Amino acid sequence: MSTEEKNRQLGTTGVVWALTDLYASPECQEFREDVFHCRELADHLAAEISGRVQGLDARELSQVVQRLEAIDILLARLGTFAFLNFITRTGDAAASALLQQVEELEAAVGKRTLFFRLEWNKIEASAAAQLLQQPEIAAYRHYLQSMRRFAPHQLSAKEEELLQDLRPVGRSAWNVLFEKVLGQLRFGEQGRAEEEVLSDLYSPERGIRQKAAEELTLGLQGHLHIFTHIFNTLAAEKMIDDRLRRYPAWDTAMHLANELDGQTVDTLVKEVTARYDIVQRYYRLKKDLLGYETLYDYDRYAPVPGGEEADVSWNQCREIVLNAFAGFSPEMAEIAERFFSHGWIHAPVLSGKRGGAFAHPCVPAVHPYIMVNYTGNMRDVSTVAHELGHGVHQVLAAGQGYYNSDTPLVLAETASVFAEMLVFKDQVALIADPKARRSFVCQKLESVFATVFRQVAMNRFENGLHNSRREQGELSDERISSLWMETQRSMFGDSVILCEDYRIWWTYISHFLSTPGYVYSYAFGELLVLALYARYIDEGAKFVDRYFQLLRAGGNGSPQELVRPFGLDLGDAAFWRGGLEIIETMLAEIE
Repeated sequence: MSTEEKNRQLGTTGVVWALTDLYASPECQEFREDVFHCRELADHLAAEISGRVQGLDARELSQVVQRLEAIDILLARLGTFAFLNFITRTGDAAASALLQQVEELEAAVGKRTLFFRLEWNKIEASAAAQLLQQPEIAAYRHYLQSMRRFAPHQLSAKEEELLQDLRPVGRSAWNVLFEKVLGQLRFGEQGRAEEEVLSDLYSPERGIRQKAAEELTLGLQGHLHIFTHIFNTLAAEKMIDDRLRRYPAWDTAMHLANELDGQTVDTLVKEVTARYDIVQRYYRLKKDLLGYETLYDYDRYAPVPGGEEADVSWNQCREIVLNAFAGFSPEMAEIAERFFSHGWIHAPVLSGKRGGAFAHPCVPAVHPYIMVNYTGNMRDVSTVAHELGHGVHQVLAAGQGYYNSDTPLVLAETASVFAEMLVFKDQVALIADPKARRSFVCQKLESVFATVFRQVAMNRFENGLHNSRREQGELSDERISSLWMETQRSMFGDSVILCEDYRIWWTYISHFLSTPGYVYSYAFGELLVLALYARYIDEGAKFVDRYFQLLRAGGNGSPQELVRPFGLDLGDAAFWRGGLEIIETMLAEIE
């Protein structure tokens, strides 16, 4: 069946987002005016305030931050439109040019407004603390406090301006190249998209899975030299930036952005890697359930017998997700329904569309947008729930304003994973047949493994990649592949045989390039959700209000502060062990 026929069968052909909520077109007057206003507002602000931040009182400081926020809102609106316009047609030259134009605008405007961060971070600590206690600055207190975490890593004004000038040809440009290559890559004799091939890895037929693995590898292999160069270049760029800013480790900047200390993350990683035995126990069991002598990497996602499923249409997916959300909170379902009915989702698999899924927060005055590549299985239903969890969170957090709605990644993943859990619990409760139930729980357990253990294994790969790049210089594709296999084998042990084809599957994972150090956020979110869901089961309806308070807070507080009402201590190793024990309990039920 062709991609177009599959989209028609599932009912996703017309499920495309309405970017007109942002701008009618790149040529419209409003778009051109906003481009002009960004520059104009930045120029006026710099002319009036540059060199004077240290002398501002609390009221004046608040007014300046409001003006900066207005500029950044315009830039985010323009940037969202350009990015979403590009990501579904990565081969379109005009869409690519527009994205580059907006990124150059962001760099130019950022250079003009850079003075504020530099001057604010130079204010003496006691004077800054006194300012932050004034009621006039209350709305931006956390935002300004968070900015000062990066003060020790700040460069001179000239250096920061130079780096700002170079941004359009730095990480973002290499990521656009990556998106173009992968978005236009076709696999196998049928010339299928990445998502279609990856979907075959979940087929009940071993031959189909093996062929999909071979096709994916062959397609990636043809561009291995490009992927290797991109990975090396961006690892080197990060190495240089970290050295200039005196970050002690490759992941320090990510910890600061997540408002976490490195010890908390180290504890999470240590506790998860110490329980790789859970993964290995499961896959040994799965080998027996499938009746295989040996389990290969392309067998990891084979469905356990008993849970054979038909395609889930887009309308069925919508009903499943909204019913599960409504069972938790009618408000959650009402917000999620807007995404379906108002054109906030892009669902079909298309030529030139990037694989994967995401939720883009856009700006508070508009609404988030969601992209998925829907192929009609229950994993895709879970993905839709995941991204709608982000979307609901972003809608609720919008009340905090643009700056304060920007949630640390670790808490952003909590909302999405919690939404997945709601759908899973709703579905499993309806399954009476023991074999079908076992198969469905196995599918969920594998999803949890992908979120917790696999993401931490990928974090260990990143750790090896960045440290090796710094110690050894440019890395060959063979060296990167060896790091990938070492960290993957640590997780699987001898429970899964990793074939040679699997060696280069690091090449298509975009998070390594776009947001170095990001992936541990998934494990953080999953284990936090397991703890929160246990509280929900104990407390019932009164938990819902506290959970919505967490989502509405957005990023107006550190992760530790925002989860404190639930009585959780993120720095306690016992907290992470508790989540891992819940996963082990799920495994024990299957065993």
